[in-house]
Amino acid sequence: MDAPATTDFIHVYEPGADHHRPPLLLLHGTGGDERDLLGLGRAVAPGASLLSPRGQVLEGAMPRFFRRLAEGVFDEDDLRRRTQDLADFVEDARRRYGLAAPVAVGFSNGANIAASLLLLRPGVLAGAALLRAMSPFVSPPQADLAGQRVLILSGAMDPIVPAADARRLAQTLSGHGASVDHRVLPAGHGLSQPDIGLLQNWLAGA
Repeated sequence: MDAPATTDFIHVYEPGADHHRPPLLLLHGTGGDERDLLGLGRAVAPGASLLSPRGQVLEGAMPRFFRRLAEGVFDEDDLRRRTQDLADFVEDARRRYGLAAPVAVGFSNGANIAASLLLLRPGVLAGAALLRAMSPFVSPPQADLAGQRVLILSGAMDPIVPAADARRLAQTLSGHGASVDHRVLPAGHGLSQPDIGLLQNWLAGA
C-alpha cells in the first residue's frame, strides 16, 4: 500500500562544511531508502550539504518515488502528483535548513523523478545528475531549462534502460534549453567506478 502523499518525507539532512558547494538532493533507486546514497554524496561532493528523502510509494516492500504499471511503463498521473509532492518537500526543506537550490543526484527510479522535476518544476533544482535514467513521460511537457546543467550517465549493457530511451531523454532536456552531458559507459544498470569519477568531476564544476 502507498504511503499517503505529504510534503514531509522521511529524510536525512546532513549539513555541509563547504558553503561554496551547492547542496545535493539524493534520490535513491527502487528498494533503497534515505541512507542509500549518503556515502556516494559524501564521496563525490565533499563538504556539501546532503538532503536525502525516502520515496513514499511501496512496491511490495520496496520504496519508490512513484508507481509503475510494468517494467519501464510508468503511471504518469501518479508520477506528476508525486513530482509535485517532492518539489514541495524540497522547497520546505530549503526554508527549514536554509539551503540554496540543490543539485539532484538520482539513481534509476530516483533519476527518473529527478528528470520529471526538471520538466515539471524546473526552478526547484540547480541542475541534475541522472544515473541510469529513462524518459519519464511518453509526451514530455514543455519547460524552460535555459541555464540548467544536466549529466546523464547510461550503461551500454543496461538491461533495464533502452539506449534509445536514454538518448530521447537527453534530446528532450537539451531541446528545452538544458546544457546536457550524456555519457554511455561500458556498464550495466549498477554504478561503476567510472560513474563516480565522472560525477565527481561534473559536480566540481557546478
